[in-house]
Amino acid sequence: MFDTMTMTKVIGGLCGTLLVFLLGGWMAEIIYASDESQDGEQTQAYIIEVPENDGAPAEDVVQVAYADIAGDASAADGEGEWRNCRSCHALAEGENGVGPHLNGVVGRNIGAVDAYAYSGSLQAVAEVWTEENLFAFLENPSGWAPGTKMSYNGLKDPMDRANLIAYLASNPGG
Repeated sequence: MFDTMTMTKVIGGLCGTLLVFLLGGWMAEIIYASDESQDGEQTQAYIIEVPENDGAPAEDVVQVAYADIAGDASAADGEGEWRNCRSCHALAEGENGVGPHLNGVVGRNIGAVDAYAYSGSLQAVAEVWTEENLFAFLENPSGWAPGTKMSYNGLKDPMDRANLIAYLASNPGG
């Protein structure tokens, strides 16, 4: 089955493979090795410059009040934002999905939909879905009401939130 020529080929193949790995390691050390300083410490071969932050925030976050932008809100533009909501909510009264229906949500008491099991955290934060409460909630649901069942990350753009609230207020049901 095995003769001396076969054994010679196998051993030669293994030795050749070992030689390729050793030469590859040696070449990698030559290419990627860093210079050693006088005290034996190694210096980095390539340094990426990173601008200093000095502890200042990366960008100034401007808090916008709902009252300041409510006059510019467009229900037509809010209909485009509604696509984020309709996967879990419905506008028609009594049609609950993953979340409660949003028919007449502006001005409605929080937790008022009887056929939906709310998390208690919403009712602990406020009593009524005012436009200001919706504005804050839509920015960061879990930040405004920690422990809420709503897993949506929120709308960061204040104008998008105002447009969505205008759409919900102008379209109370389907």
